[in-house]
Amino acid sequence: MNEPALPLSASLFDEPPSSLVHAAREAVVTIDESQRIVMLNPAAQRMFGCTAAEALGSELTRFIPVRHRAAHVEHVRRFDASGLSEWSMGERLPVTGLRANGEEFAAAITITRVDAAPQLGAGRFFTALLSDLSKEDDLRLELARLRQRFRAIVELSPNAVWIAERDHIVFVNRACMALFGAPSRESLVGRSMYSLLHAESHAVVRQEVGRALESGVTLPLLHERIERLDGKVRDVEIVLAPLPDHGQTTLQMVISDITQRKHETLELARSRHALRGLSGRLVEAREDERRRIARELHDDLGQRLTALKMELSSLQTGLAAHGEQGRIGAMLELLDETVASVRRIAADLRPLMLDDLGLNAAIEWLARDASRHMGIEVTVRLGEGDPPLDERASIALYRMVQEALTNVARHAHATEAHIEIRQVAESLLLSVRDNGVGFSERAMQKEGSFGLMGIRERAFMLGGQMEVDNPPDGGGRLTVRLPLAHASGGSGTPERQAVS
Repeated sequence: MNEPALPLSASLFDEPPSSLVHAAREAVVTIDESQRIVMLNPAAQRMFGCTAAEALGSELTRFIPVRHRAAHVEHVRRFDASGLSEWSMGERLPVTGLRANGEEFAAAITITRVDAAPQLGAGRFFTALLSDLSKEDDLRLELARLRQRFRAIVELSPNAVWIAERDHIVFVNRACMALFGAPSRESLVGRSMYSLLHAESHAVVRQEVGRALESGVTLPLLHERIERLDGKVRDVEIVLAPLPDHGQTTLQMVISDITQRKHETLELARSRHALRGLSGRLVEAREDERRRIARELHDDLGQRLTALKMELSSLQTGLAAHGEQGRIGAMLELLDETVASVRRIAADLRPLMLDDLGLNAAIEWLARDASRHMGIEVTVRLGEGDPPLDERASIALYRMVQEALTNVARHAHATEAHIEIRQVAESLLLSVRDNGVGFSERAMQKEGSFGLMGIRERAFMLGGQMEVDNPPDGGGRLTVRLPLAHASGGSGTPERQAVS
């Protein structure tokens, strides 16, 4: 084999940087019949870590580890003798390259025969197209590690997870096997996922699966039911997550068993309902007892005390000659104070004017009394007529106002309070506002805050709700909204204002 002179190689292969070979991203190396390098493009120079000046004219074996050089020479000889124009190496047999710094790397090589034109000098050349497989191997290893890590995470997840291709399950984790009572993965893999859902959940899940695959996004929780292999039905939460790059056919479902939690929630709701019912009965029983005692104090004891005063008054004239008039006067004064105390206690227990004069009059009296005892100005704004409430709702609303004013007196440090009751559409709105320090963020959670809690529970028993907030202009505000069974007068009903 004759070695071509370097000028010939230069004339054959030295081309402008814009040439296809020079610009190729793959490494291209051309050797002559003696396997000396006559050309290597920039990609090959980067792959082997050397310059063209360092490589041209040297044997190709410099880029092959010593232990593989004899095999490489034999491969090239067999290719030359085969008469083929192209031969790929590295696809069936591993090929190892050697960089200038001594680092070895996996490679794939495609060799092409090139016959030079006679005018350029007799000779045969071989062009090798090389691909560095080390990066691909690293990517494959990293992908394998990620897949293994993903499987480990999914496998150890406390939630049941399955992956379905179209309608059929292709993967399940241990928690999924436990949830469905499956003895092995094979008893679940390959089944239609709808065979594991309760019949009532088929339509909803099928619709949401279509939405998830079409949109490619994870959908909100589904509250559905599944059917275990033993026939038991469980309540579950399902998250549907389409897997990307799977042609909109592969879906991951994360399933959480909430049967026990749902049962406990229902039991808690039933218990809360029963407790609130009991609380309501206790409140009503207490109000009935208060009314009975108030009536007895007012009618029985009050009348007896009045009769006693009249008797003492009749004795006052007859005993005047004996010098007992002063003692009788003191007794009458004490008797007046006792009557006043009895009336006050009766009013605290049950405001009789609530029964006799109605809710508005009772609240106005309550505001005047609170103003005298609290030393603050209390303003009341009410509708012209009593709101359309039954007796139970009226006493509840009265107690709410009473407790709200007590809360203002104890905690608000206010100088003014304003009470307003008005009808808004089919609801009755109670507002108690003051110019004090306002409500703290944890006012309802504060230990011992039974006053606000009592207002909230009374509102709840009537189907309403209570809110507390601090208006932007300062102070605190308590608002109660109660639904009305029947609408009262129009929104243009005149109002009256009483200031104490």
